[in-house]
Amino acid sequence: MLRPTPEITDFFSALPSPIGPLALLASTKGLTEIRFANHSQARATTRDKRNEYIDTAIKQLKEYFAGNRQVFDLTLDEGGTDFQRSVWAQLRAIPFGETVSYGAVAKAIGKPKAARAVGMANNRNPMPIITPCHRVIGSDGSLTGFGGGLDVKRWLLDHERATD
Repeated sequence: MLRPTPEITDFFSALPSPIGPLALLASTKGLTEIRFANHSQARATTRDKRNEYIDTAIKQLKEYFAGNRQVFDLTLDEGGTDFQRSVWAQLRAIPFGETVSYGAVAKAIGKPKAARAVGMANNRNPMPIITPCHRVIGSDGSLTGFGGGLDVKRWLLDHERATD
């Protein structure tokens, strides 16, 4: 059964980062989405309409990129199905600087044959970096799909390994 979608996104801001601009969106209940934005999308978001969820996310993301934060403590309003939310919760349990396979995530949520479904849940992850889908790799150790591109995935993993 689908959980109701997050409330209408009323709040937004852009954050410049070492991996390119990020667009942050929030509702009155929490952070709803982080998008890898191109520069024109980021400029379009310069008319910020922030709330406390956006402000806290920006502060914590800046700390992460500076190497001073390994765990995020944010209020999320992420929507998704029960299965997706279970995958996303498991992703947030992957320790900073470590990687696991899709199959390992599937096993950890009690669905050992659902590695492909885990991949689809990763693909629908509305909170990259916060919900660290970049820490999930192929069973052979290869870097596989990532919404921000494999170069960004590699950068995030290298950043975490250097910071750890």
